[in-house]
Amino acid sequence: MLELQYLNERLLHFIWQFQYYNKSLLKTDTGELLKIVKPGTYNTHQGPDFAEAVIQIDGLTLVGNIEVHKNASDWQEHEHQSDPHFKNVILHVVWNNNQPVYDINGKLLPTLSLSNRIPKVLLERYALLLQNMQKIPCASFLPTIGHVNWVNWKERLAIEILLNRTNKIIQKLQATQGHWEAVFWHVLAYNFGLTQNAQLFQQMAENTPIQILAKHKNNIHQLEAMLLGQANFFHHQTFDDKYVQMLQKEYFFLQKKYALKPAAILPVFLRMRPANFPTLRLAQLAMLIHQSFHLFDAIKEAETIQQVMQLFQVTANDYWHYHYSLTDEPSERLPKKLGKQMLQTLMINTVCPMLFAYGHYHNNQRFKNKALHWLSLLPAEKNVITQQWEKYQVANQNALDSQALIQLTRCYCNEKKCLSCAIGHQILKQNI
Repeated sequence: MLELQYLNERLLHFIWQFQYYNKSLLKTDTGELLKIVKPGTYNTHQGPDFAEAVIQIDGLTLVGNIEVHKNASDWQEHEHQSDPHFKNVILHVVWNNNQPVYDINGKLLPTLSLSNRIPKVLLERYALLLQNMQKIPCASFLPTIGHVNWVNWKERLAIEILLNRTNKIIQKLQATQGHWEAVFWHVLAYNFGLTQNAQLFQQMAENTPIQILAKHKNNIHQLEAMLLGQANFFHHQTFDDKYVQMLQKEYFFLQKKYALKPAAILPVFLRMRPANFPTLRLAQLAMLIHQSFHLFDAIKEAETIQQVMQLFQVTANDYWHYHYSLTDEPSERLPKKLGKQMLQTLMINTVCPMLFAYGHYHNNQRFKNKALHWLSLLPAEKNVITQQWEKYQVANQNALDSQALIQLTRCYCNEKKCLSCAIGHQILKQNI
């Protein structure tokens, strides 16, 4: 059978966890009557696969752990017979009982074989999912999945991706001795750099302490000079433009004064729209620092998403009305406002993750709920991943949906973790 090539221990764990097998007239392989009162709690740590199970063998109630293997001989191969963690195993669940198994005391371990009890359709579907080389392995099954299943799963996925970002934010918090505004500065700068210059902007932020920026926040030229210089725009270059010369001179003075170390990464302009040039983004970031005061505190206090958006309504300094870089010729006047798309990107990737992380760290559900609510109010992201799902009529109505679909694709579909996916779960259990 082709599907048996894909039979593995994780699938057997899934089947046992949700009891997707024929439970009628259960007997151990040595003929005792068997009743599963409680299959146990799935254990992802050291020790048996399922803890705190309750079973009855010939009417005798046993409480303990359950171990699951593809072959009974795996017990000995894994040396469970001499491992104290497995001394309280009350049942060995296997696909193939190819040899007797004894516990740590030398007593024959009760065994249940599932090879004749698992629905063939379940094995066939699992094999189809693992064989499928499409970006969405379950695409052909998606029309059978109800709306309610998607709503609940998307919220869980959105929380997952926020928790992943929370872990990184808390690492930064520890590195900054608990300074939330400094962490916000690092995350904000990273996202201002977009994909192409994110690492550069992050290094620039990490090498430019927020305390120094605060000292110069009332002088937009000094802020621009510091950010551009720390992002490697002034070293080993000469400029004809008087304004740029002034910025360069100002930076070298500040660099010496504060012993500033510029980023080790060079800026990227290739295949980029002028509106996203790193020079312009740094100028807008400088203006945001110039106009704001304790920005993360203001975001925490905001009641509506509109109030937060207002905090980010900035326009780069006058020089940038006529320029996109430090070396271009003056162009027609066009104020360089932070655009709607960039505002939404910052809300999705900076504001909401930071709020969620703050709420998680302080065990304050209000901030976490606010982050999720704001994601649900933001427009959906349009990218290669979301377009894939839309092709199969999976709703992408807001940023929460988009973030969920990104998490689903990267951490489940790409890794073929169908057994851990709520949609995969629905597909496998249909009609069994």
